[in-house]
Amino acid sequence: MEPQVLPNTPSPLRIAAQLYALTKPRVVQLIVFCAVIGMFLAEPALPAWEPVLFGTLGIWLVASAAAAFNCLVEQKIDAVMRRTAWRPSARGELSAGLIIAFSGVLCAAGMWLLYTQVNPLTMWLTFGTFVGYAVIYTIFLKPATPQNIVIGGASGAMPPVLGWAAVSGHVTVQAMVLFLIIFLWTPPHFWALALYRVDDYKKSGLPMLPVTHGSEYTRTQILLYTLLLSAVTLLPYGLGMSGLLYLGSAVVLDAVFIAYAWMLKRDYSDLLSRKTFRYSIVYLSLLFAALLADHYLHFRLA
Repeated sequence: MEPQVLPNTPSPLRIAAQLYALTKPRVVQLIVFCAVIGMFLAEPALPAWEPVLFGTLGIWLVASAAAAFNCLVEQKIDAVMRRTAWRPSARGELSAGLIIAFSGVLCAAGMWLLYTQVNPLTMWLTFGTFVGYAVIYTIFLKPATPQNIVIGGASGAMPPVLGWAAVSGHVTVQAMVLFLIIFLWTPPHFWALALYRVDDYKKSGLPMLPVTHGSEYTRTQILLYTLLLSAVTLLPYGLGMSGLLYLGSAVVLDAVFIAYAWMLKRDYSDLLSRKTFRYSIVYLSLLFAALLADHYLHFRLA
């Protein structure tokens, strides 16, 4: 007798695709990219392949676990927001138990890899980042204060520090400079998104800055943070981490970012806010790529 198949039972491949969607692949890709940059900047020459491979995999697993847990905690919020209503968790297509188990397995596997194949420091820093994002930011900060993204940005700024620790076994001033760049990048990046998604955030009840303080105030904050970020991006050159290639790249990238922030402040439109948000992603990627290219140019010339 052939087995009976329930008509609405999703296939294992469908469930796997839904679980993968909960890991926020595009966000995690940027996280892993910044971690890998930290790995390669931690050594003057090419680092050993083992900490790079296992460190990258471990950080990816734990970051994916945090994203999945975030989707579960914000299930009801995601359901009323157009940007996130498509998520399987928001649509009720996956049970809470399955999501918790999935997140737990990813987190445990990632921490085991980092502890056994990389070093304990990286494991504990990565676990602390998981707790900072999935618990402190998602559960406590995000619904409590319009400064949520500023304070919670500390977790999002950790990837290059994790990568640095994976290769070198310690955290240095240079690693913290990378942390500071991402920390200051996060508010203008996210508030640009929140500006053109303000109606979504109003429906969700989250106290995002454009909801609590209005568009003009938020745009002023974006400009101020962008100016501060631009000053901090010069630190790698000032500390001898980079040369003229990075300095020139940073100046150009900063000038464009400031121009976007200034235009956003002077003459707001949703289209411009969307362009600013998208540029912020390109900005961070190119900034770190320029820093890495300059790093190896210095190594070859030395």
